[in-house]
Amino acid sequence: MTTAPLSLEHIIRPSSIQQGKAPVLLMLHGYGSNEEDLFSFAEELPREYCIISIRAPYKLQPFGYAWYAIHFDNEQGKWSDDAQAIASRDKIVAFIEEACKAYQLDPEDVTLLGFSQGTILSYAVALSYPEKIKRVVALSGYLNEKILKEGYAEKDFQSLKIYASHGQVDQVIPIAWAQKAPELLNELGIDHVFEEFPVGHGVAPQNFYSLKKWLEENR
Repeated sequence: MTTAPLSLEHIIRPSSIQQGKAPVLLMLHGYGSNEEDLFSFAEELPREYCIISIRAPYKLQPFGYAWYAIHFDNEQGKWSDDAQAIASRDKIVAFIEEACKAYQLDPEDVTLLGFSQGTILSYAVALSYPEKIKRVVALSGYLNEKILKEGYAEKDFQSLKIYASHGQVDQVIPIAWAQKAPELLNELGIDHVFEEFPVGHGVAPQNFYSLKKWLEENR
């Protein structure tokens, strides 16, 4: 399928559904990567999904892209540009609407699959706009409450389901950060699964099998 000229660069695997509006699964890559990265999963995921892998909007030198900058300095150490993250959150929301119109997709059946920084944005979109997202697959990331929309806790999360996983020896994002997400999801009454695997900052085969099974069981 030829991609439409939308606000974010992307690549697409069409749905197997020939009539009616197909569900859509949007992939959000990690810091310094691009839209090709997670797209390698596409052929193994349920065929009814139209899969769209999005390129983050901020270019990194010499290559790769980011959803927001990560700064390093002597005084504050490593810190995230939350203003850029919030801007990306809303760019993704706008893109979802554009893509559903351009590709005749079901706006009421939207799944986000993120890795690392893409997971942080997936959480931010889903918790800020739960009426727009049905499922989240959150891989090797964490939940940053600073980039959630004000008043998000008052939203209705009954239709949202989340699968989250993390490596127990992740050297990029400590597992303790990821383990805080289930606590907040419980408080909000969100249906979720959280799994840990004996790996670093990546997706082990057993992790992929588990997320694929979760997607198949939560259609």
